[in-house]
Amino acid sequence: MNSKEVWIIGAGPMAIEYAEVMKDSKINFKFIGRSKQSAENFKAKTGIMPFQGGLKNFIKTNKEVPSHAIVAVGHPELAEQTLVLIKHGVKNILVEKPGALYLEDLIKIQNSSKMLNSNILIAYNRRFFQSVNKAKDIILEDGGLLSAHFEFTELSNIIEKLIKPEGVKESWLIGNSSHVIDLAFYIAGRPTSLNSFVYGSLDWHKSGSIFLGNGLTENNVPYSYHSNWRAPGRWSLEFMTQNNRLIFRPMEKLQIIKAGSFEMEECDIDYSVDENYKPGLYKQTHAFINDDHLNICSIEDQVKNWSIYNKIASYS
Repeated sequence: MNSKEVWIIGAGPMAIEYAEVMKDSKINFKFIGRSKQSAENFKAKTGIMPFQGGLKNFIKTNKEVPSHAIVAVGHPELAEQTLVLIKHGVKNILVEKPGALYLEDLIKIQNSSKMLNSNILIAYNRRFFQSVNKAKDIILEDGGLLSAHFEFTELSNIIEKLIKPEGVKESWLIGNSSHVIDLAFYIAGRPTSLNSFVYGSLDWHKSGSIFLGNGLTENNVPYSYHSNWRAPGRWSLEFMTQNNRLIFRPMEKLQIIKAGSFEMEECDIDYSVDENYKPGLYKQTHAFINDDHLNICSIEDQVKNWSIYNKIASYS
């Protein structure tokens, strides 16, 4: 792994999380930020001073091409930074979810990556939770899933006060709630049918505030969801097998109700890697750098998933 070099684009909160992983790994890395203020804050938090001036200026004086790059900037900048890396010749790029603010930009990335032979992956770190790894083993042992249910309720009273660039709040389900939806269909399979119902609206999210739906996945797993952004709640998933009800609430932890019981039990899991770093990030980063892409969302899958998110949220 130490023969590879990774560029991490960004110096904000997500880049700081990646810095903790990089510092404890035998990986050659460079952080590339933009403003002096973000760079100084990054150094104060991590002890690392990133390049200041942005990716385009960095490339002017650094002609080498890294083996891997991670794009950890704000949603409006994801597409632009990724396209610069592709044109620079980087062949393996991990882009923070959702990959772009708009579908047309995601498709531009997809088309450019095909032309220049780059692997573009979308970072959904919850796929790499220790709780998820254990649940996948239990589902396999139990002979597969019987059904699934998930909830992606958001803290509307907090979100409405956030100052975000245009388009971010308006597509909040794709930019944030998709963490839950992606994980649900990663485990249960991609939907082959989706009956969606959307009600109400919010000042910051006009397309809807209450989301209900159901359908069937490619693995013949019936699923349902119910999220109300005007009422209290939290993210959660439940997966049912013949022997167990697997409950992610919070998603970082796995609880189980066994057949013949009403009691919810804590699952015995070593959570240390998810407690020492942002949950899922260490395993996801190392899978990416080791070119183990099996459990990482591809850009092709994300383009397909976009229509699912649009239907669930009633986005045009």
